[in-house]
Parts: sequence; C-alpha cells; structure tokens
Amino acid sequence: MDDPIETVLPLAFPNRSVDGLVGVGPSWNGGNETVGVDFRDGSRAYLKVAIEGDGSRVAREQAVLEHVRTIGTVPVPRVLAADSDADIPYLATAPAPGRDLLDAYEAADTDAERLALLRGVGEALAALHEDRFERHGEIVGGRGGELDVETGDWTDVLLATIERTREISTTDRLARHFDAVIDCVEANRSTLAEAPAALLHGDVAKPNAFVVDEAAKTHIGFLDWELAHIGDPARDLVRARDQLCNDFDSDGPARFGDAVYAGYRDRAGELPEGFEAREPIYRVVRILGRSGFIDQWETYLDVPMETLADRIDAELDRRLTAV
Repeated sequence: MDDPIETVLPLAFPNRSVDGLVGVGPSWNGGNETVGVDFRDGSRAYLKVAIEGDGSRVAREQAVLEHVRTIGTVPVPRVLAADSDADIPYLATAPAPGRDLLDAYEAADTDAERLALLRGVGEALAALHEDRFERHGEIVGGRGGELDVETGDWTDVLLATIERTREISTTDRLARHFDAVIDCVEANRSTLAEAPAALLHGDVAKPNAFVVDEAAKTHIGFLDWELAHIGDPARDLVRARDQLCNDFDSDGPARFGDAVYAGYRDRAGELPEGFEAREPIYRVVRILGRSGFIDQWETYLDVPMETLADRIDAELDRRLTAV
C-alpha cells in the first residue's frame, strides 16, 4: 500500500478489517488519490486522500455531498468519514447507489440507449441547477448540509477556477493558452455579469456519473465533487456536453450533444437564461482541459505531441474567433 493510504486507512475505517485495495482507473489530478477499499465482510468503500496535504478540495467535496443529500436534487454517494484538517486529509464514501455511467454507456447496444443516458445527464444537471444562490462564489466548506461560500463576481470566480486548472495541469507546454483564455474572459465581463448563480458540479464526465434504475424512471447521479462551485449553469452544461460527447479538437455527432441539452429542457423547460451569448466563452475555457493535460492526451491518443499542439492551437483560434 502507498504510505498515505496506509496511514489514513485506520483513521477512516477504525475497527474494520481491510481485505485489499482496488484501483479506480486513471486520474489526471495528481493532488489526490482515490482507491476502492474492500473489507473482509464483503463490503466496499472508497477512500480519497490529499497526498500533497491540501485539504481544500476534500472539504469542498464533503460539504457539497452532504448538501446535495440534504436537498435531494440528484443522487450522490454517502459520506462515511472525513477530515480535511488531518495531516493527510481524507474523504471516505459509500459506493455510488447505482451503475457506473461509463459502463452503462459502453454496454449499450444501440444509439437510442446511449442517447437516453445522455438525456438523463442533462435532466440531472437541470435538477442540480435548481439549487440557486444570491451570489456566485467558491465553496470552502460547510456543516449540517449548509455550504460556506466565499462570494464574488462571477468573472472573478471563473478566473479562479481557471487558475485551479492551471495548478493541477500536468504540463506547462501550452501555458500561453491559459493567458489567452484569461484575456478572453476578462474582455467579456459585461456578458458574464448577467449569469445566474447555481450549484455547479464542475466535472461531469462519464466516470463521474452513475445510473440509478427505478421501476418507472432512470436517474443520473454524480460523484467526485472536488471542482464544485457556485456559478453559471450554462458553464456546467457546456462543459458536460464537451466532456461527454466531444473529441480532442472536434465536436462529436450533434445528436449526442443535443441529447444532453434536450434532457436539460425536459426538466427546466429551456436552457439557462443567456445561454447563447455565454456558450462561446465557455467553449474557449474548455480548451484548457486539453492544453493543460496535453501530455496525457498524447498517451491516450498515441499521437505525437507536436501534432496535438498544432491541432489544439488551431482549435483555440477558432473558438476565440467565435467569441
């Protein structure tokens, strides 16, 4: 066992016999490590540790999980134990109460089944975004289901999330992209100022969602809330479509992305107010999910770095031009 995990296990699970640890797949976030913990009684839990000692994301995730469970907007895992102030901050959760969305999506036999799952994600996001706030802000903790939020102007909050992406990025090869995106956001303060304030998940990818099957309805739930914040629902929706449906430097088939938006409309009646004006800005911001992790994409796509850098340079220019 890795030392941080070995240190935290008896704190998170006192008086429980551990049978073994299970990997949960690759992560591009080097600050935290998550493992599945199998116990000798046949049960399982999940343990996340902040291996660099920064408990801020653990505190945020714990607070948001407890908040969302309290208000009941979408299904989430139950918190079993947590200590964001420990020498090695940690968060232990029960398994998600459903099937992994990634597994369900890959096991689907038809596009109709995949479209239904994507539509369900859009509906779940609309339900989550019903949790509205008076002001935007960064979530810094919480207690008893209430969130502690450091409020601020939405543009400044968005810029803070961009800096957080820079901090966890795995390469600075395309650091100039961060500067270009920040300039774009700054130049559009007046447009961004009109955004409503809602609870955002911040990282809706297939590995971070699960499917809850009920007799009359299938629901989508979310896990991994480290990047949650109070922001513009349009930003969450644009990011979700991109992470769920798009490729490295091109959009996937429109019917898949449109299914996410259609599900949102099913619940909310319409896309977030002002969506069309702000969508191009958030598409520019999404480029950083490539630029800051292009070394990971190189391994994943098995394409030379220089080729990927040229391609994402061109895509950033296209998106800036659209704004």
